[in-house]
Amino acid sequence: MKENQTSLLYNIDDIPPLGETLILGFQHYLTMFGSTVAIPLLLSPAFGLDDPIQKGWLIATMFFVSGITTLLQTTWGNRLPIVQGGTFSFLAPTFAICGMAALANAGWEVRMQHVQGAIIAGSVAEIAVGASGLVGRLLRFVGPITIAPTIALIGLALFKFGAPEAGRYWPIGGLTIFLIILFSQYLRGKHRTFELYPILLAIVTAWAVSAICTALGIFPAGHPAHTSLANVKDAQWFRIPYPFQWGFPQFGVAAFVGMVAGYIASIVESIGDYYACARLSGAPVPDKETINRGITFEGIGCLIAGIFGSGNGTTSYSENIGAIGLTRVGSRRVVQAGAIIMIMLGTVSKFGALFTTIPQPIVGGMYCAMFGMIAAVGLSNLQFVDLNSTRNLFILGFAFFMGLSIPEYFSQHPMEFEPSWLSNILNTLGSTGMAVGAFSALILDNTIPGTDEERGLKAWGNNTQSV
Repeated sequence: MKENQTSLLYNIDDIPPLGETLILGFQHYLTMFGSTVAIPLLLSPAFGLDDPIQKGWLIATMFFVSGITTLLQTTWGNRLPIVQGGTFSFLAPTFAICGMAALANAGWEVRMQHVQGAIIAGSVAEIAVGASGLVGRLLRFVGPITIAPTIALIGLALFKFGAPEAGRYWPIGGLTIFLIILFSQYLRGKHRTFELYPILLAIVTAWAVSAICTALGIFPAGHPAHTSLANVKDAQWFRIPYPFQWGFPQFGVAAFVGMVAGYIASIVESIGDYYACARLSGAPVPDKETINRGITFEGIGCLIAGIFGSGNGTTSYSENIGAIGLTRVGSRRVVQAGAIIMIMLGTVSKFGALFTTIPQPIVGGMYCAMFGMIAAVGLSNLQFVDLNSTRNLFILGFAFFMGLSIPEYFSQHPMEFEPSWLSNILNTLGSTGMAVGAFSALILDNTIPGTDEERGLKAWGNNTQSV
């Protein structure tokens, strides 16, 4: 810990000069920018949201909520310099909710209201789990064998949105994939810019190519890579997101149960982020009280996200923790400055409308890289597990296969029986690969005999303590 502290330019409690604070805060904003924009762009087709102006409002709401929740977490939550933003863990449950038979012919606002209800109900459960101190006690049942398929299936279950979207026009979709690989892997050691903003640089470059080709008439209106700024001109300059802006939330048991799987994955990811953030920022190793406060305020953040209608929840961002390690700036005040910038830019409607002009092939190319990385992060937890154990191999293989296969079955053969609320619950859970994989691994890992060393609990616990 002492080595980390002395190598930092600014420690967690340090306050850099105002100019540096604003610039470094804006850098945190740029670091979380790519993932934050990606979520509403992916959710819009599921909601059936086609209006570019309203899509811009949704993007602005994401940033606005992220700023508020980051301020709350850094001021009263775990008080670590950790950014709060949208979570990919909620995507699969959201798609399952939007795909429910009862919402087949509903408008996008109605689908949003049902998702909002599930997020709000789930946030209450997360707040209760954190405030009651249950997190520490429940974690003893969750080891790397459960975490690996749960997180990996977040990425793997979304394979349909990768190449099919990029393939709408491969020259631009393929260019995006190539640039992300080039910047993030081959050039990352050449300049710090490539380490901090590989996805952003790739998006902007491919976006610029599309805009130039559109201006030259190569990509006419209707072309998959057509880029028009008409939406930006039509958007108003300022719009402040407000509670229940899409209508009052609709609450359903099936939607809530499906969303719980997303909350479980989010909690597990966030706890690991707390330890990593504390290590890199020179803060003490988080104790149970710090973790419980952090999860409590993540629940409060999700409650705010549900009330404002971001279509998603909030969680801790690993990208920004990496930025702390690269810049050696662990100041809490810097992250708080970044949060204020998020709130301010979240009220500029033209700013949100600008990003609705990103062509879908670019978004698809971005998914190919981002979702694959999420799957790999999940698999990285297997470093603590004995992979020569047939017990572990069976559990992992079964969890992964069922997490991919069961949702396919439910998409073809949805259950229909009375009571309808029970069939809705089963359909929502069965359609969420992350939930199927998590429950399969959790039950088998805690019931099939195996030593702590074999299950990876010993090595995993030692790793947690060391950070």
